[in-house]
Amino acid sequence: MEEQEKRKELVKSHEDLAVYQMAFDVAMKIFELSKRFPVEERYSLTDQIRRSSRSVCANLAEAWRKRRYEAAFIAKLNDSEAESAETQVWIKFAVKCQYLDLEQGRELYGTYNQVLSGLVHLINNSHHWIINKSK
Repeated sequence: MEEQEKRKELVKSHEDLAVYQMAFDVAMKIFELSKRFPVEERYSLTDQIRRSSRSVCANLAEAWRKRRYEAAFIAKLNDSEAESAETQVWIKFAVKCQYLDLEQGRELYGTYNQVLSGLVHLINNSHHWIINKSK
């Protein structure tokens, strides 16, 4: 329990969360890689993969600000989890369409597995992050 409290003290904003940092970095990597997607994908796959990857981070930020209410916190984390899974689908499409090579796809997909694991951990331990109303 003591270790959990120490870790919690080090986290002052959503940007301090390792899962947020990982999600942000992989979203930026997707942005860079998707610049090479064909122009005819601009309003479909390119747009979708960029939106969902960025939405993981945005929902995490929103969740962080909703920590006064555990249900709202968990709901936004669930949204982030869903966006991560959606991004994995777009990664699979990008590989299948040969816009990403297999190794790039595996790396990105694996990173999202780690993001998902981090989000599930936050959800399952949400009570540690809730702001105590009595303070």
